[in-house]
Amino acid sequence: DINQQLSALIEQTDFDKLYLLTDEHTAKFCLPLLDTFTSTQAFELITIPVGDHVKDLHSISRVWQVLSETGATRHSVMINLGGGMITDLGGFAAASFKRGIRFINIPTSLLGAVDAAVGGKTGINFNGLKNEIGAFAPAFAVLISTEFFITLDKENLLSGYAEMLKHGLLSSADYFDRLLSYDLDSRDFDILLDLLEESVNIKREVVTIDPYEKGIRKALNLGHTAGHAFESYCLQLDKPVLHGYAIAWGLVCELILSHRQTGFPIEYLKQTADFVRENYGPLFITCKQYDELFEYMTHDKKNDAGFINFTLLKGVGDIAINQTASRENIDIMFDIYRDLMRI
Repeated sequence: DINQQLSALIEQTDFDKLYLLTDEHTAKFCLPLLDTFTSTQAFELITIPVGDHVKDLHSISRVWQVLSETGATRHSVMINLGGGMITDLGGFAAASFKRGIRFINIPTSLLGAVDAAVGGKTGINFNGLKNEIGAFAPAFAVLISTEFFITLDKENLLSGYAEMLKHGLLSSADYFDRLLSYDLDSRDFDILLDLLEESVNIKREVVTIDPYEKGIRKALNLGHTAGHAFESYCLQLDKPVLHGYAIAWGLVCELILSHRQTGFPIEYLKQTADFVRENYGPLFITCKQYDELFEYMTHDKKNDAGFINFTLLKGVGDIAINQTASRENIDIMFDIYRDLMRI
């Protein structure tokens, strides 16, 4: 019961003013699920437009402005109700306002629950680059309820599932096989909640060991070097894609690189590529886009001393961080991706 849990949490929180951040979609479809809480608790509602393209300086300035004009203090609390865009932007707005106010994340998308809401990464896009400005700032609390996932279409469910696939590849063959066998059309949320809890715990354990990404937390970047390049490329075309779709394509690319450079088993590469092709479809690219995609990779925050930094796998659960690749191998990676996606 999300209303009961949120009310109990707020009762334990000493605060002077309460804020609730949503976007236009979550205000319409998800805020009503908090009706018991919102009918008994005074709060200031902040609503911004929908889409990752609004995760920018303009939107965060609007949030800061409301906080400032309504007298928020360092004792105030902000609830971020939404997907990854809201928890990323809202977390950064809270972390930077008066050098930090507490915030609570309530992810309303599967992607937000498994990825953005957990782990303390906050940020906004800048200068055409994904999450270019941000800070490590853990939420005061994260409340996850599958009640909100009922409102999701299949595309947004798949977007979050890509991050769960990543966690499966990082953990064990047993968990990864269970993820591949889950029927995404069944919408059995009891089974999904069990898989989700395991996925969140995988990330939480990694973040607890390495909160500031100095070592093993880099494992969570599997699929993201290529994936963020795909995401930035689509954003530049003014044809934005859901984050999880870009990560799914990025996973295929980086498993190809893993197979070539660290011996990742070909059978798991083919299984993953088949699953991604059948559920996410391909991102159509030709060799004409390789230079642009490579350029996006050079701007990745994970890079070190001018080298593009990848997380690769020797096998499922066998992680190799701080890996580099030559330009030739990256081009071959894209070539094989196109073959596996049958472009």
